[in-house]
Amino acid sequence: MRYLHAIVCAAVLGLPAQPGAAQQLAPPVIVIVDLDRIVSESAAGKAALTELQNRANGLRARATTLQNQLQADLQAIQQGQANKTLAGPQLEQRAKQLQEKEQAARLELARGEEDLARSQQYVVQQITTAANPIITQVMRERGASIALAERATLQHTASLNITNDVLARLNTALPKVSTTPPAPPPPQPASPPRK
Repeated sequence: MRYLHAIVCAAVLGLPAQPGAAQQLAPPVIVIVDLDRIVSESAAGKAALTELQNRANGLRARATTLQNQLQADLQAIQQGQANKTLAGPQLEQRAKQLQEKEQAARLELARGEEDLARSQQYVVQQITTAANPIITQVMRERGASIALAERATLQHTASLNITNDVLARLNTALPKVSTTPPAPPPPQPASPPRK
């Protein structure tokens, strides 16, 4: 009776009726992919990197220009104080203007850095999105059941690494990506409090 109960339970749960009847799984075949190399060495990644470096250089040049302007304004204020041509309400007005300029400069540079970071993330997203089906295809060809990022491994043999195959196919499939991310969604208005 117990045996019959075990068979009925096993059938309902989809389990094998006998412990030895379970199928043996084949050992997994693993491949390794260096995603950092794919982003940095792909044709699309190299082209995007050049463009992003130019934008970063432009941002640094703008920061230097703004810093020089603020320094010149500060020196003019200090000179006016020293020779007593700038005092009282005039001095307060100039100091306030300098603070406003400094705040505007910081805001401008912060926006530029955020835009650059969003662009970098967008480039990586496009490349990895295009690489994923290629990785899947190479996995199938090699009979692999698992793909690991190289940085997730401690050691592996070179024969497991499929990065070069993925790079070659990616360069054909995706020679260029956009460095201009879509505009971020507008902030959602706060919902009114419920009564």
